[in-house]
Amino acid sequence: MLKIDPRAVIEEGAQIGNNVTIEPYAIIKKTVSIGDDCVIKSHAYIDGNTTIGKGTVIWPSASIGTQTQDLKFEGETTYVTIGENCHIREFVTINSSSKEGSIVKVGDNCLIMAYCHVAHNCEVGNHVVMSNNSMLAGHVIVEDYVVIGGMTPIHQFVRVGAHSMVGGFSRVTHDVPPYTIGAGVPYKLGGLNLIGLRRRGFGLEKRLRLSKAFKLTFRSDLHINEVLTQLEDDAKYPEIEHWIDFCKKSKRGFPSPQGTVNCEEDELVSCSDEKPVNAVN
Repeated sequence: MLKIDPRAVIEEGAQIGNNVTIEPYAIIKKTVSIGDDCVIKSHAYIDGNTTIGKGTVIWPSASIGTQTQDLKFEGETTYVTIGENCHIREFVTINSSSKEGSIVKVGDNCLIMAYCHVAHNCEVGNHVVMSNNSMLAGHVIVEDYVVIGGMTPIHQFVRVGAHSMVGGFSRVTHDVPPYTIGAGVPYKLGGLNLIGLRRRGFGLEKRLRLSKAFKLTFRSDLHINEVLTQLEDDAKYPEIEHWIDFCKKSKRGFPSPQGTVNCEEDELVSCSDEKPVNAVN
């Protein structure tokens, strides 16, 4: 059953699913599609070619699907897609894309906390948590199960790898490898995200393989291409295959590790290299 407050503004043409609740003063433009069981809180504003997935809650004063802030935008048809069972909290802004037919995508089961920003042409995976005031510049890719701490900007075109945790009050200008944890200005890797990996069901064998990959990549004197060649023997394992693929596709390089990094079995290993690891040539 629909529960639409008469003070809400819903333009003709907007598609509203079953069992949707729309609170007072919410504004939904004509090209918007709202899935079943969604809740649109008071004063939320949803514009553009925006699709909201089933069970998602848009909290008060969030702004979704508004025109990109990219100065190159010339009125192209672009899209925003929000997945199922997401929470888009107060004063979040999610802009539309800036190239013809392109999509800003937020996956399923994401929590985007108050005052966050997702810019044009971004892709956010499933089960992502963006803490308060974190910001994604244009073309950022955030893979599944990432946690981004509060007050953290992510530079344009950066990729944040799956199962990684980015500490609060950081500044991220290089790609963040999957399965890692880090923080700081400039951003430095702290090692593997061991607590997150254990919570996600990564067994000891998988964590040890990832420890090997991390040490080879960031502690050895090998060029990154040589590292990836050595890791090919373990490429039959999905997590190592993903590590290799992520490294090969890096265009912004990686941040350097801290003086000590966490590896499996709580081992602390010395890392003195202060230079960013170069992208694959």
